[in-house]
Amino acid sequence: MATTAEILSRVATRPTWAEVSLATLRQNFRTVLKHAGADVTVCAVVKADAYGHGAVECSRALRDEGARWLGVTSLDEAIPLRDAGIESRILLMTGFWRGEESEIVRLRFTPTVWEPWHIEALEIAAASGNIRQAVHLKVDTGMGRLGVSVDELPAVLKALQAARHLILEGLSTHLASSEIMDAPSVAEQARRFDEAQRMVREAGFDPALVHMANTGALISRRETWNNMVRPGIALYGYYLPFQRAGREVSGGTLRLPVKPVLSWKTRILSMRKFAANQPLGYGGTYVTKAPAHVAVLPVGYADGYNRQLSNRGRVIVRDHYAPIIGSISMDLTLVDVTGIPGIAVGDEVILLGSRDGLSVDALEHARWANSSPYEILCNISKRVPRRYGN
Repeated sequence: MATTAEILSRVATRPTWAEVSLATLRQNFRTVLKHAGADVTVCAVVKADAYGHGAVECSRALRDEGARWLGVTSLDEAIPLRDAGIESRILLMTGFWRGEESEIVRLRFTPTVWEPWHIEALEIAAASGNIRQAVHLKVDTGMGRLGVSVDELPAVLKALQAARHLILEGLSTHLASSEIMDAPSVAEQARRFDEAQRMVREAGFDPALVHMANTGALISRRETWNNMVRPGIALYGYYLPFQRAGREVSGGTLRLPVKPVLSWKTRILSMRKFAANQPLGYGGTYVTKAPAHVAVLPVGYADGYNRQLSNRGRVIVRDHYAPIIGSISMDLTLVDVTGIPGIAVGDEVILLGSRDGLSVDALEHARWANSSPYEILCNISKRVPRRYGN
């Protein structure tokens, strides 16, 4: 009797998929390297499954392109990279849980620390194997999430001085408003970080890597780079719009020529014809104004297709834009293809991507959904298979 896997291999799969261009990812990384310059180390952030693109595949491509550092959220994201044979330095950007310190030491990860117990636990684990363990110390300069405050920094530095098997390799913080050009908080965070650096050096430490710049700061705030930067969304072809006085600004130096790495596609499942005044979808939120030709797409919010695109978003089919009509449901979406010639079941539909001068990208989805391209990309669900191309 055939196994489930064998049966599935012989039948057609649900025709909704994402295409990930590793060649574009590599080019984006080269663009970031050139922008940062030879004196700045780039930590390529691959957390959240590489922002929905596939962490193992993307990390391999970045490693092959010369990425010496990769950034992840936590141990559970780091272990699959080691299992895949990726030997790059891996920074655990949000620390670790009690009990994980032995695996961190064994697998040669670099944890971010900010509390005395982090240091004490890692010292015990490193001492047991007589290993010198590198750590990066995070300072909270105003983000209000993770990190030691400047006021509490002396106690943490004292714990580090007592930890004979730990090396303070890095010092970091995180900017809260790097895309807001006139945000006074950025200058204040930089001032506090300078103060923290002074305190660290006065305590006898000389961290080799100092970092605070994310994608936004990499593009807009050269003064925050120090000697390491942590680009994330830029690697995948996006960055948030910059603002000044509440208005979007662009052009000049506020630009990085990166391209989207991921395209999201589906195929028409069914074609329907409706007369005027026909309510469509859950709640009948769309009513046809005239006779309409409607395509049913096998994609919905269970795939991560944001419900806020209902009656607002658009797709690309046969070199035309087609508007989404009605409420996006769990598995299905309706689009109006009235007037598009030759439309048929099985036609390819672009949900995210571009063709022949037409484009729908994650920034557009984010505007309609009152969200960000980060959320749009990360929310593409696991039931959407990723196909990788070089």
